[in-house]
Amino acid sequence: MSDEFSNFVQDVADGCTLSVRVHPGARRNDVAGLHAGAVKISITTPATDGRANEALIEFLAELLRLPRARVAILSGTSSRIKLLRITGKSAAEVQAALFPVDAC
Repeated sequence: MSDEFSNFVQDVADGCTLSVRVHPGARRNDVAGLHAGAVKISITTPATDGRANEALIEFLAELLRLPRARVAILSGTSSRIKLLRITGKSAAEVQAALFPVDAC
């Protein structure tokens, strides 16, 4: 496993942090791979009035099977590059949900 692949998600107390590069206004919501040490996530919602941030949180919460309150943006609210806090899931659990072994 490359450093880029293992560094986008890090364990912290009671969860993990996740580096994300968001592509708002996409054709569909999807995990689109890795880009510059962050997981690239496509979101259909345009980046206006924070709606893409809310859509990102909703998409990740559903994908990780967590309540939305357990996914929070720590930094980058007005940027495509964000740092998220995932409470209640380890880095390994998040990595497995984003990149299932079957799909590789």
